Amino acid sequence: MSPTVALVMYGWIPIVLYLFTRYSPPRAVIISFVIAWLFLPQAAIVLPSIPDYTKMSATCYGILLAVFVFDSGRFSTFKPGWIDGLMALYCISPFVSSMANGLGAYDGVSSSLEQVVSWGLPYFFGRLYLSNLAGMKHLAIAIFAGGLTYIPFTLYESRFSPQLHRMVYGYHARADFSQTMRMGGYRPTVFMSHGLAVGAWMMAAALVGIWLWKSGVLKKYWDQPMKTLVPVMVVSFLNCRSTGAYLLLVFGLIILFLGSKLKTYIPLIFLVVFIGTYLYMGATGYITPDRRDSIEEFVTKTLNAERAQSLIFRLENEELLSEKARQRPVFGWGGWGRARVYDDYGKDISVTDSLWIIAFGNQGAFGLITLFSTMIVPSFLLCVSRYPPKVWAHPLAAPAVCVAVVTILFALDCVLNAMPNPIFTLSSGGIAGLVLKPEPLRKRVPKRKPAGRSLPRRRQSIPLASP
Repeated sequence: MSPTVALVMYGWIPIVLYLFTRYSPPRAVIISFVIAWLFLPQAAIVLPSIPDYTKMSATCYGILLAVFVFDSGRFSTFKPGWIDGLMALYCISPFVSSMANGLGAYDGVSSSLEQVVSWGLPYFFGRLYLSNLAGMKHLAIAIFAGGLTYIPFTLYESRFSPQLHRMVYGYHARADFSQTMRMGGYRPTVFMSHGLAVGAWMMAAALVGIWLWKSGVLKKYWDQPMKTLVPVMVVSFLNCRSTGAYLLLVFGLIILFLGSKLKTYIPLIFLVVFIGTYLYMGATGYITPDRRDSIEEFVTKTLNAERAQSLIFRLENEELLSEKARQRPVFGWGGWGRARVYDDYGKDISVTDSLWIIAFGNQGAFGLITLFSTMIVPSFLLCVSRYPPKVWAHPLAAPAVCVAVVTILFALDCVLNAMPNPIFTLSSGGIAGLVLKPEPLRKRVPKRKPAGRSLPRRRQSIPLASP
């Protein structure tokens, strides 16, 4: 580990504490997560008895300490609801799997602790600080700002190859460079684990920026008009050369614009049903070799042969891993690589590209269902029942709605990739709080003035579904 990595990783907790003295706690939480995710190194420091020390665990530890020191009363305001049970079940799923496989309580506790740090704490911080429309607005703007900040770095690496992590921290973020060349140029990685993660992040920033602009939430940012910043953001996103992220942006735009114009959430329902159907078919072994051939032919005609080969490679490995997982379908195989597939000589012959197959293999259907429920259920309920399509473009609701749509798109990305992003887990926590206790939307509506009199404006509420 280079001195720069050690300095940044161990110095991050004091910086998080400083952020809590400089900003309000909700903004400090958001800033801590975004900066850490975008700029801290890809490193995992092994520590005894606790999960590996990574940039996200360092952030969670720092925020937890800061809340105890500067805002301890906040804990008493947290009131768990039924929807929080989904994340709680996912966090204990490794313990259940370890016990079901005879790996022992110690293995189960340590595995669950790692899940709590990776997923539970970001969700909890979202519930604690972002469970209101103001908090979701701050998060939406931070996602857009994070995308703008990444523009010069992605442009540099798309021209000169992924080198920034090596230049700053002394080593490459990835040892495998086989997927860096795309569409006649380099796919940037910057300080993330993979170019696909960068593509998904820039997709989220572009979609959020478009919706904040079109809904009137932001007209200017950084003293620049949004009509200039948003096209620059979109072009920079396209330069990330991630075909899957391109499709995610298209899906997001269809859901938001078509939904708000026609006052319908049918496109959103279609997306959620598609995710559930794909997971069901993958987990039950429905995608047979014959069906894979049909999929390959369709993708080749629709996109190109290279994308088709990449998809088929994933499906072939998912078929192997799913067959192994179905031997223990309820609680999975537990950890230690037991869910992977080995040949007669003990060589690992499987590749886990997708988050869903990792969850299904390790924690079975129990872990798979609870994982995707934490990403989909809060956001779906927010957009369908709490803030329906007729208010999606309302300036107060628009930030929360677009973040919710981005979170569901992230769940779709996890069907094909394994690029967890704790910022979207943070958003799930805030969205869950809004589902449990939605805030009313109000707008100022002038009343007619009788002759010779001047009446004050009165606030009028837009009716919403009851919580």
